Amino acid sequence: MASGESVAARWVSRQMVLLLVVLATLPLWIESIGLYPYLGVEIAIWMIYGLGFNLLLGYSGLPSFGHGAFFGIGAYAFGLFQLRVFESLFLGIACAVTAAFVAGAIVACFLSHRRGIYFALMTIAFGQVFWFISIKWHTLTGGEDGLLNIPRPAFELGVASAGLGSNTALFYFVLVVLAVVLVALWRLVHSPFGKVLQAIRQNEVRARFVGYNVWLFKWTVFAISAAIAGLAGSLFSMAQQSAYPDVMSLHASGIIVMMTLIGGGFVSFWGPVIGVAVYFLARDVLGAVTETWLLWFGLIFVLAVLFKPEGIAGAWQQHVGSGDRRSLARRAVAGFLSAGRK
Repeated sequence: MASGESVAARWVSRQMVLLLVVLATLPLWIESIGLYPYLGVEIAIWMIYGLGFNLLLGYSGLPSFGHGAFFGIGAYAFGLFQLRVFESLFLGIACAVTAAFVAGAIVACFLSHRRGIYFALMTIAFGQVFWFISIKWHTLTGGEDGLLNIPRPAFELGVASAGLGSNTALFYFVLVVLAVVLVALWRLVHSPFGKVLQAIRQNEVRARFVGYNVWLFKWTVFAISAAIAGLAGSLFSMAQQSAYPDVMSLHASGIIVMMTLIGGGFVSFWGPVIGVAVYFLARDVLGAVTETWLLWFGLIFVLAVLFKPEGIAGAWQQHVGSGDRRSLARRAVAGFLSAGRK
């Protein structure tokens, strides 16, 4: 068992390294295929967002359709810190993560005793509350115009300092954050805490009967997921140099759900990563052909849900599994024929 787990760990480590290497080389080749460098920044930020969201949906089975609220809270908190306190990269990010975590913890107090459709509907309600506040609280959020001209603070770590004014520099900073989030979440979902979350997803009632404090686990994972959304939101506001209410809307919250499901978040840790890449490539490739690209992406999503609900990652796992079974069958037949000849 330990040997199998070590092999799996090495395989996943290679996947992480491969993903990060491909992303690290992205500025070198992305323009040659007709895309633009800023796309890499968007993809990396939304991968962080998707991985944190999948901790809630894929691993815990808790559907949140208002998660954009925490993404937006992180964006506004970062922007307000830079504009009204002072420019600081790490303090601004810490403020954003803390604000999103506190908001998520408060909301989770009302949600954690709910299940299924009631849980989902309440996430929509709270998401709309935060969206409405962001539009109406003009003195704090800027209303429908949002916060504009948010600076990109320099990366300062002891004696080292680097500007993040260019999209390439910002991309590599976001890539480092993505790497940290990948490793942290992988360890989290494979810890005893992560195993309890999966037990809650399988059967919440049985998990409670076994003796786990289901309410506390649901509260904790919701708050952690909200904090990661806030982290992604802070990076997004830095990239856009603005924060606006649209990122908190029900529409924006639905996009991260689509990304996670079409990628296969329910069956694979890598589902959100795949889903984010597919979404942004579809947006730019299909968007170059037709203005109704979102309609076509929506149709792809509907077909995936109907015929491949396990998503792209699940379909790949099935293909690899069937390939392994075919290989085993061929070896068994070859062994049988060889024995017959003897």
